[in-house]
Amino acid sequence: MTTALPVPASAPAGVRRSPALRLQLVGDRPSGVPVDGIDGGRVGYLVFLPANVDPAALMRAHGVRPEPGPLDLGGLPAPGVDAPAAPAPAPTPVPSDDGIRVDRARRLVEVDGRELELTYLEFDLLAHLVAHPYTVHTRDALISDIWGYGHFGDGRTVDVHVARLRRKLGPAHRSRITTVRRVGYKYVPDHQ
Repeated sequence: MTTALPVPASAPAGVRRSPALRLQLVGDRPSGVPVDGIDGGRVGYLVFLPANVDPAALMRAHGVRPEPGPLDLGGLPAPGVDAPAAPAPAPTPVPSDDGIRVDRARRLVEVDGRELELTYLEFDLLAHLVAHPYTVHTRDALISDIWGYGHFGDGRTVDVHVARLRRKLGPAHRSRITTVRRVGYKYVPDHQ
């Protein structure tokens, strides 16, 4: 149901009014009626009114009964109220094999018992690859997963970081990060 409500004739000084301006209430439906397949769903509308117009008075003047009530924030804190501290998520264990161990909680990588010194992005890249063994990751997917959507770069950025990781892993483990030609990279654990 669409209800067209005219805007009050009194306009603030310096504001021109178009004769076509009006308030429209769209989608008026009884509560409990499914909205887009969601039972008990609600639809909210954003209505722009001049600063000097009382929305409840405007609605009453046109026969629409305003129903003020508490706003259901769906578990969010009210404005101005600090949110309760959420418990820290449990660190997700990263699968490891005999030679390479990744500890996400401490941001530590050990190769054959010796700790590797990795940059922030090198650690994230290696942890991501180790967490998804045998999965082929495109360069673009790695850019968005590791560097984020706002990163301005290309596949060469990934190539440079993979080359540095391979160098730091050493000759015994560098072949674990395999190049899939014209696609990207995958991690292959050592099964001896």
